[in-house]
Amino acid sequence: MVRPIVGAGTDETRWRTWTAPATWPTLALEDPAWSSPPLVVAPHPDDEVLGVGGLVAMLADGPGAEIAVVTDGEASHPGSTVHSRAELAAIRRAETVTACGLLGVAPAAIDHLGHPDGGVDEAALTDTLTARLTPGRWCVTTWRGDGHPDHEAVGRAAAAACRRTGAMLLEFPVWTWHWAEPDDPEVPWHRARRVDLTGAARSAKRDAIDAFRSQVRPLGPDPADAAILPPHVLARFARPYETVLVP
Repeated sequence: MVRPIVGAGTDETRWRTWTAPATWPTLALEDPAWSSPPLVVAPHPDDEVLGVGGLVAMLADGPGAEIAVVTDGEASHPGSTVHSRAELAAIRRAETVTACGLLGVAPAAIDHLGHPDGGVDEAALTDTLTARLTPGRWCVTTWRGDGHPDHEAVGRAAAAACRRTGAMLLEFPVWTWHWAEPDDPEVPWHRARRVDLTGAARSAKRDAIDAFRSQVRPLGPDPADAAILPPHVLARFARPYETVLVP
């Protein structure tokens, strides 16, 4: 269900004091499926870092990860007085390379798929992912119920590609933390797993998020150029763990 992402959303203090995550099982990274690089599919540049940047960093000394960025995020500031859509696309592609590099991902492992921001071709994306996936490989992407239309379309395409290929789907919330609340019945918390981050992974994730300067800082003084990820949003991604949803 697509939801308007407006207002301040659920304050991070409510999530921090919620006791349920302490009871979730941890994701078993020693599983043989993690011996090969997962395919991390991001609807927009930065979703891969916000959702599973710590996980990607922890895989860097082992199998690593491959990143597929579906759109260039050129619609992040539709009324910008500073940058055109083409300029924003170029900026965000460059930010992705820098940010993922801080997580240990080489530029050659990043694929920019070039779908329109706000206009993901779900069928074409399903075909693209089907060609990339293999039986037993993890495909890590945004949750199909995350509330943002691109996030949900990408999640559905990944799920369809996993069904076709026998790959394993792992979903992560991004905007769910904004519109949902602890114990929200619309979120499948029974599928939640916790990824406990090392200190090094948390530090790398923090630096990688900061590399998306076009999103975490204003582009200019006009309200249309305000930061998309202000401090109260970023606080949700500074936790000592990440949350993923298993099948």
